[in-house]
Amino acid sequence: MPGFELFGDLERKEVNDVLENGVLMRYGFDGMRNGHWKAKELESELQNTFQSKHVQLVSSGTAAVSVALASAGVGAGDEVIMPTFTFVASFEAIMMLGAIPILVDIDNTLGLNPEAVEQAITTKTKAVMVVQMCGSMANMDALQKVCTNNNLLLVEDACQAIGGTYNGKPLGSIGDLGCFSFDFVKTITCGEGGAVITNNKEYYTNADHYSDHGHDHVGNDRGAETHPFLGYNFRISELHAAVGLAQVKRLPEFLAIQKKNFNILRAALSDIPEVTFRTVPEGGVESCAFLNFFLPDLEITRKVIQGLKKGKVDACWNYYDNSWHYIREWNHLKDLKSLYPISSEVKKGLEYLKTKDFSKSDHYIARNISCLIKLSWTEDEVKSRASKMREIIKTALKS
Repeated sequence: MPGFELFGDLERKEVNDVLENGVLMRYGFDGMRNGHWKAKELESELQNTFQSKHVQLVSSGTAAVSVALASAGVGAGDEVIMPTFTFVASFEAIMMLGAIPILVDIDNTLGLNPEAVEQAITTKTKAVMVVQMCGSMANMDALQKVCTNNNLLLVEDACQAIGGTYNGKPLGSIGDLGCFSFDFVKTITCGEGGAVITNNKEYYTNADHYSDHGHDHVGNDRGAETHPFLGYNFRISELHAAVGLAQVKRLPEFLAIQKKNFNILRAALSDIPEVTFRTVPEGGVESCAFLNFFLPDLEITRKVIQGLKKGKVDACWNYYDNSWHYIREWNHLKDLKSLYPISSEVKKGLEYLKTKDFSKSDHYIARNISCLIKLSWTEDEVKSRASKMREIIKTALKS
C-alpha cells in the first residue's frame, strides 16, 4: 500500500485505451465507445474479488458511505453508530444525509467495541458502521449479533482493508453493505474512486440510481431514462475506472508484497516484551497494509515517534494528536464549524460530544503506533527499517 508505487504498463494500457476511444464518462455515448466500458469491467472484477453479488462504483470512499447509507434509507434524524478511530470522512458522509454520527469507543482490535455499541443504541439508531482501520477488523461476530438482535443495518467501511478476510469472507462483504475507497493512497487506486458492495438487490438498485442523479439506467438512450427518485452525482469516470481495472488485476501481487514486508517488521519487534500487537479476532486475516502495535504508555510512544522521525523512519504515526483520524482533535466537529447552517436536529444530536468521555479509546490510541507497509521497499530496505525501529524502541524504553 499504496498501489501507485508500482504503476506500470498495464495501467498505461488501460488509460490509453480510454483516451484513444475518447469517451471518458461511464454512462451513455454508446455509439462512440466501441464496446469499451471500463467501469462495468471493474465492477465485474470487483464482484469476484469481494465475493459479492452487486458492486456500484462511485467517485470516492466518502461517497460510497453516503450512497450505501442512503440506499438503505438512512437519513434525517437517524443515528449511525461509528468508532472514535477512523477518518473524518466517516462522520462527514453520515452528516451529509442529515443523519447523526454517534461515536463510541474502540477496543484492542482498534475497531468498534461491541459492548459500547450496544450501550449506545436508542430508538433513533438505524445503523452500525464498523470501520476496518489499518487493514484489520473489529469483532465482527459480536457486532453482527448486536445488529441482528436490534434489527439494525451493519455497514462496513473497509476503505483501508481491501484484501483482509474474516472467516474466509472478504472484509466489506460481511455486513449488509460494504464500502471501499480507491483514492491515491489505497492498496489499489483509481486516483479517486470508491465502491458500494452488497448482496441485497434493492440496495444495489438504489445505489445505482442515487449515485447518478436518480437515473434508472433502463434502455440505451440516456436522454429517455426516467428518475424514480431524487439522486446526486457520485459518478466515477472511465479514466479513473481504467486505472482501477489494471490495479485490481494486480491485487494478489500487491498483497503478497505487503505480507512479506509486514512479517519482516513484525518479527523484528515481536521479542520486545513491552511491544504488543493489535488483536486480530479469531478467523481474521489482516491485509497487512499497516503494522499496528502498542507500547506501555503515551510518554514512551511519543519518544518512539520522535526517535523514528530523527532516524528518518517515515510513515509511522501515533494518532492521539492527529486531526484526521481520532476524535480527540476533531474540534471542527465538536464545535460544528460549518460553511452552512447545520439542522437543529443534528445540532441537538451532537451535543453529547461536549461531555462524552472517550478515555477507553484514549487507552488504545495513546499507546498505538501505526506503520504503513509500502510496496516499493526492497527486502534490504525493509530489513534496515526493521533494525532501526527495533533499536529506537529499545532506546526509548530505557530512557
